[in-house]
Amino acid sequence: MSVASPAKRLGRLVVAVPYLWLGLFFLVPFAIVLRMAFSQSAMALPPYAPHWEGLAQLGDFLSQLDPANFRLLGDDALYWESYLYSLRIAALTTLFALAIGYPLAYAMASAPPRWRGLLLVFVILPFWTSFLIRVYAWIGILRPQGLLDAGLSLLGFEGEPLRLLNTETAVLLGMVYSYLPFMVLPLFATLEKLDRGLLEAAADLGATPLKAFLTVTLPLSLPGILAGSALVFIPAVGEFVIPDLLGGPDTVMIGKVLWNEFFSNRDWPLASAVAVVLLVVLVLPLVLLQRARLRREMAA
Repeated sequence: MSVASPAKRLGRLVVAVPYLWLGLFFLVPFAIVLRMAFSQSAMALPPYAPHWEGLAQLGDFLSQLDPANFRLLGDDALYWESYLYSLRIAALTTLFALAIGYPLAYAMASAPPRWRGLLLVFVILPFWTSFLIRVYAWIGILRPQGLLDAGLSLLGFEGEPLRLLNTETAVLLGMVYSYLPFMVLPLFATLEKLDRGLLEAAADLGATPLKAFLTVTLPLSLPGILAGSALVFIPAVGEFVIPDLLGGPDTVMIGKVLWNEFFSNRDWPLASAVAVVLLVVLVLPLVLLQRARLRREMAA
């Protein structure tokens, strides 16, 4: 019987560490939330039932679990409309961030090497300020008679205030601004490694700059596009602070619904069901992203 060498044991330990981390900080909390999702709200501490009383009562515990909370999510329009609205806002945020971030990342990657570090600092500079303070700053910009209206008045545009605050437009502005660096950074990392000799070869073969971009630069930057889109879309779906501060009564995203159920209504089982469904919704784009990456690697 062979005995694993110390190097192999060390290698297995290194591989086991991330799985242990995922199991401890993802699977275990998810199991707790999933268990609460099949419970019922109760006047107790914690405010749900049944409670786990050990393996001896396992049969009784399982018999009291009920998927009624998940049925309620489909029956009540508030929840599935909030999911759909959150997905739409997250998709628009991702598209706008990509439309703004790709030219910005391309310009940064095309800049002289001595300037790239400084440009990168400018992109990550907002992270040095509190996220909440940055969102509150948008309130001062977008509110009636705020900085935006004052700037338009100085430029000669007179009229009624724009009244952008507490609208969907304000939510989109705040979310694109907040998540734009998450789109720019992966794109910059991908475009910076692009072999410029390929563009020169395309030009030598008669390709116009636009055709060279579409046939060389854009396909090679696809990993950065996918990574940036995932980094923007996934947190944008569950965003709570920006819609709560910049949105109005019509901008009800699922993060706000989850907050209300958990802290205002103290319905932990229903809030857990909302969180479980949200997690499933967010896992889908990750699976699609992984499949697209694998197909690209196999094609290469």
